[in-house]
Amino acid sequence: MIRSACVLDDDPHIAGMVSRMLVASGFTARQFTAPTPFLSEVNNSKPELVVLDVALGQVDAVDIIRQLETISYKGRVLLISGRAQEILSEVERIGARHGLSMLSSIKKPFHVHQLQTALKGLDQPFLPAQTKRTLSDRPEDRVRIDCKEAIRSGWVEVWYQPKLDLRSLIVCGAEALARVRHPEHGIILPVDFLPSPGDPVHRMLAGLVLQRAMMDWSIFAESNLALKLAVNMPVSVIRAVEFVRLVRRILPKTKRFPGLIIELTEDEVIRDPDVVREVATQLRLDNISMSIDDFGSGYASLSRLTDVPFSELKLEGRFVRGCSSHKLQRSLCQTVIDLGHGFGASVCAEGVEETTDLRALIEMGCDVAQGFLFAKPMPADQFVEFLTSPAGRSADNQAAGSAPSAAPQSSEEFSPTVAALAK
Repeated sequence: MIRSACVLDDDPHIAGMVSRMLVASGFTARQFTAPTPFLSEVNNSKPELVVLDVALGQVDAVDIIRQLETISYKGRVLLISGRAQEILSEVERIGARHGLSMLSSIKKPFHVHQLQTALKGLDQPFLPAQTKRTLSDRPEDRVRIDCKEAIRSGWVEVWYQPKLDLRSLIVCGAEALARVRHPEHGIILPVDFLPSPGDPVHRMLAGLVLQRAMMDWSIFAESNLALKLAVNMPVSVIRAVEFVRLVRRILPKTKRFPGLIIELTEDEVIRDPDVVREVATQLRLDNISMSIDDFGSGYASLSRLTDVPFSELKLEGRFVRGCSSHKLQRSLCQTVIDLGHGFGASVCAEGVEETTDLRALIEMGCDVAQGFLFAKPMPADQFVEFLTSPAGRSADNQAAGSAPSAAPQSSEEFSPTVAALAK
């Protein structure tokens, strides 16, 4: 089957050259130097591939990307340009945000083999950017679940996402995350069942998740997985008089227990630092530490963090994604990492999805990372199976120096090649 392509470049010589390269690679190709006829042809013929120069005179690739979204273009988009790679990478991210399937861009001048390498991405399945992060991204697919009903019906589950130590490149802990398994609608994410922070039902949910996590820790420990777990809590829950007593009552009574991390969002810490400081001080007596989640959203108020005893900062995923190529994001990540270390805390990067970003985080001195590059959140039984499987155990071997031979097959599972990719 012959594939079709449309090329848009304001230089007719380059448009012709790229078209000839595509033909040599098994495509039929039409070339354009103006946006209007190009968009008309794309809308009518719906080619499998469009190739765009980033700068097009009075318009640019961002303008074209918006138009492609408007006409609901479903093919792949390849950017070509002589501009800096930082600009190319940013336009790629813009295309992904507009729901387009972006191939890896190519800097001009390039050879036909570089084009053919980029075209290999056509054979990879396209997963829109939003579906990487949520199971119910379309409004018509989303179902709001009453949290109290979910708790009473036994639908609430606790899933775990591994956290990777970036020095040893082995799993050092996990974040416990609430999920609802509805008998009719399947897995429901927190955005569609969490009550407001001050709602008494939130206390019920937080207590359930905390107790389940401590029970699961004991199960994990039986499989030689004595990992430090992290649990999210709103300030409205931890300020309750009975919270500290509850935590102390359910902690595993064994010397193997490495402690617990309570995660609070930065905005809540900033709003109520006195309460957080008091509870954090109490919890430290029982080897329970505080982590500040989604760090970066309240950056202007960071001076107030000097009053809060915390052991971890969690670098928000929107700063992490693209930090390898975006100078401003990298600068922000480096600043937060240095700030956390200045406080004597470790820094955990959330939302790691690309090996290039992982390498950048290691270079910046980040301590821990979690994200789809290593594993998605999973139920407790799958978590144990995952970490005790040959793929999970191989991470220990790599940390000791053995080199894998293949690239990771999927971001859905922890890849045994992370150590090599991070070098």
